[in-house]
Amino acid sequence: QVQLVESGGGSVQSGGSLRLSCAASGFTYANYCMGWFRQAPGNEREGVATIDSDGTTYYTDAVKGRFTISRSADKNTLYLQMNSLKSEDTAMYYCAAEPLSPYSVLCVPARNGLRGPYIGLNWGQGTQVTVSS
Repeated sequence: QVQLVESGGGSVQSGGSLRLSCAASGFTYANYCMGWFRQAPGNEREGVATIDSDGTTYYTDAVKGRFTISRSADKNTLYLQMNSLKSEDTAMYYCAAEPLSPYSVLCVPARNGLRGPYIGLNWGQGTQVTVSS
């Protein structure tokens, strides 16, 4: 059973940094593509970044150049380093996992720019990030 547990969220001032973590268990981590998503109140869930099993990364335009996604194979952990945070980054952040597949949203994010629907993804419970101006 896939389990994803996010941590590292919190409150920070504009321009600050946070690092999110996602501990993964219950599946063969190396055989999954991973990603981060976020959802602000009243908004739909949106993609942030993905990383495949080879370490290839993808970022949406809103975070490119400010966020860095990485994965640790020995710790089965996914990370999201967030720098130069803005008030519009305020949201609940979710970790997601999806098995390797040429049809995977997380493995081939450029196909539709990481837009939904997000069918078949495994989700964590989320961690809140609040950026004050």
